[in-house]
Parts: sequence; structure tokens; C-alpha cells
Amino acid sequence: MAAGEGAFELGTDGPKGILVGVDDSTTSLRAAAYAVGLARRQGATVTVVYVAPVASLATATPGGADLAAARRQAFSQIADGMRRRAEEAAKDLGISVTFIAAEGDPFFELRRIADEIRADAVVVGASTHAGHRLIGSLAVRLVRAGRWPVTVVP
Repeated sequence: MAAGEGAFELGTDGPKGILVGVDDSTTSLRAAAYAVGLARRQGATVTVVYVAPVASLATATPGGADLAAARRQAFSQIADGMRRRAEEAAKDLGISVTFIAAEGDPFFELRRIADEIRADAVVVGASTHAGHRLIGSLAVRLVRAGRWPVTVVP
């Protein structure tokens, strides 16, 4: 085997850029903790992504503009709280963390952002929704995308 071909070098294998999807659920917060610990051990960066689903029908109904404004305000408050927690964790652990808040389909947004930042790994929390057994959870959809290793944290 020639030098550098398939040889394992201590400290050089593993992800250097980790994307973690969060939504304030218990499993996603565990996923964030896992991603931060992995980043600290690997010397990697973490991109924390919060995606708020868009409720398109809400704005088409009477009073929809008020509802949309309330949703935007709630989105901003949740995102700001998560951003603060991510920044505090980064400071406490001495790692690089970037926070991104987006609106849309969580699968498409996580996939888009992971591709944009050239993530080496994706970490998400396991779904607790019973319906996901039938249509597939976010984690399963990310694994099927086959673009990065995906870790699912219970």
C-alpha cells in the first residue's frame, strides 16, 4: 500500500464539519449535545440548524395575515433562544458553532444547508411521531439521500 492510500492517521479521520438539526424537542437537544461532544473530540465545527415548517394554508384564511405575523414572531423567539444556547455551548466548550434558522420543509432545508456548508456528517434526533413509521422520519429521509453519514440520537 502506497503512503496515504487507505492508511489510518490518528486524529485526521472523522468529520470536520458537522450539521445538527434542532427543533427544541428532547431528542434534538440530545442530538445537539452529541454533535457538540463529537466536534470537541474531533476538532470539528458545528452548524446548528433550526427549521420551522411553513403553514401555507394559514395565510389563505380570514385573519391569516395576523396568524402569519404571530408565527413569524414565535419563529424568531424560538430561533433566538436556540442561537443563545448554541453560542453559550460553543463558548463553554471552546468549539466553533454557527447557528442557522430557516423556514420550510426540514428535510429539504437540512439537505440544502448540509450541501452548502459541505458538511461531513449530519446529526438529528430520533422522531417521536407515530406517523413517521408509515411515511418515514426525517432521519430516514436523510439517510436515503446518501450524501453524508447520518447519526440518529435517541
